[in-house]
Amino acid sequence: MNPHMPMTSNEGQTPVLLVATQAPLDELHSNAATRFLAGTQMMESLASLDISQAKGADVQQLAQAAAMLLRDGCDVMDVLGRRIRARV
Repeated sequence: MNPHMPMTSNEGQTPVLLVATQAPLDELHSNAATRFLAGTQMMESLASLDISQAKGADVQQLAQAAAMLLRDGCDVMDVLGRRIRARV
């Protein structure tokens, strides 16, 4: 496994956001969990919002930000899973 894996949320042709694939397992888990929690909290805020009073652009921006956080968490969990399976 390469020492750094580009994250899915990279824009453009040159990836600038990377996962350190050799980071300690507990650090990978902690970072993924933080992103899942932040994304979940954003989605819970959206769920409790009175959509009839919300601006469409605001809802879309919150949803896109939550999706990016959740995708980042999935990327880190992918590395974590590969590392754990390699140990077995």
